Amino acid sequence: MVKSELYLAAEEHNPVLPEISEIILGLVSFGILLFVLWKFAVPKFEALYKERTAKIEGGIEKAEQAQAEAQRALEQYKAQLAEARAESARIRDDARAEAEQIKADLHAQAQEEASRIIAQGQAQLEAQRAQIVAELRADLGRNSVELASRIVGESLEDEARQRGTVDRFLAELDSNAPAGAGKK
Repeated sequence: MVKSELYLAAEEHNPVLPEISEIILGLVSFGILLFVLWKFAVPKFEALYKERTAKIEGGIEKAEQAQAEAQRALEQYKAQLAEARAESARIRDDARAEAEQIKADLHAQAQEEASRIIAQGQAQLEAQRAQIVAELRADLGRNSVELASRIVGESLEDEARQRGTVDRFLAELDSNAPAGAGKK
């Protein structure tokens, strides 16, 4: 009985080992599936992988180009800023120089105007002085003739005599005056 049990056990299906027909069917199915995947799915995956790689590399290149363009724009901006600063400094220096020139011109004009006014004032003073001296001489002459007429007791109304007396009196005053007192 032991033999028959072993035989029965050998004829019984072993749950660990599949049947040969199942193994063959599984291998054929696996081969067909592998062929279909290799023929249709793998090329699509490869194409998607290549496309994605190209997009990533293109994105990196675009980013590098954008960064290079930004760097060029930054350099250009810095150059323009430096030019603007230099231009503003030049304009400021020109304005200062122009202001100094205008200041010097105005100072010179003021000096000229002051000199002209002083000269005009001195000329007016000299004219007034000469007029006053002439008036004083005439008054002094009349007063001296009148005084001399009273002292002498005779009339010095004659114009020629009067003029001679006045001129003599004034000459005496000029000669008796201290040097430089009458020449101011």
